Amino acid sequence: MPATMPPVYRGRVKELTLFQPPTRPWNIPNLSPFCAKLECYLRVTEIPYKTAPMQMGKAPKGKIPYVELADGTRLGDSQHIIEHLERALAAEGKPALDADLSSHDRAIGHLTRRAFEEGYYFVTMYMRWRTDDGFAATRDEFKKFIPGLIVPIVRRDIKKKLRSQGTGRHSVEEIAALGAAAFDAAAELLGDKPFLLGDKPHVVDCTVYAFLEAALGFPVDSPLKQRAASHANLVAYRKRIRERWWKDLGAA
Repeated sequence: MPATMPPVYRGRVKELTLFQPPTRPWNIPNLSPFCAKLECYLRVTEIPYKTAPMQMGKAPKGKIPYVELADGTRLGDSQHIIEHLERALAAEGKPALDADLSSHDRAIGHLTRRAFEEGYYFVTMYMRWRTDDGFAATRDEFKKFIPGLIVPIVRRDIKKKLRSQGTGRHSVEEIAALGAAAFDAAAELLGDKPFLLGDKPHVVDCTVYAFLEAALGFPVDSPLKQRAASHANLVAYRKRIRERWWKDLGAA
């Protein structure tokens, strides 16, 4: 059984509430890479938070994750939330995660983040919802917090969206190649550094780590998963982040 969310993760700044799916599927941070990204950011920056199951009718942008700040303000979209928190940290004289980046490295981080969030994300959705083996594993997790009869309806809707977006028109082999290119690029950028942009983590690390967990932690084997696992530096990178900020997950 996946671990449940810890009620509170303590650190600096006023506590916020993070709304997201309530399980740790397959021993990874979250079903949603965007929720995993945001929670990773909160842990790295030591911003105190507690988690709660999402209520989609109350989500400001109709999607997850979303947060409620100490003053009751609700914010949606993982990147918008992080940008708000970066400004809040700076305003309080505390170190924002990306404050030390040069304009060049900030551009690299932005493009890398977008490559995963606007490109590889659809590969993740394809492997989970379009393939039968992937759907079987995904369905079992979703049934833990939404009615089982709804899951096939969600699948049908996602398949339509994938086809409209374009990813759903490709074969499994073509999708694997698209996904492999993202991990090849991330491995090249990482090189022998501890983190993507140097000796300390930045926002882009939270994103890439979240998608790496989604690939390596998924219980269905595939050429894409094998490709990600073939990069020793990415495997070590995942382990490094888990051991420092996700000890509650245990070993990968």
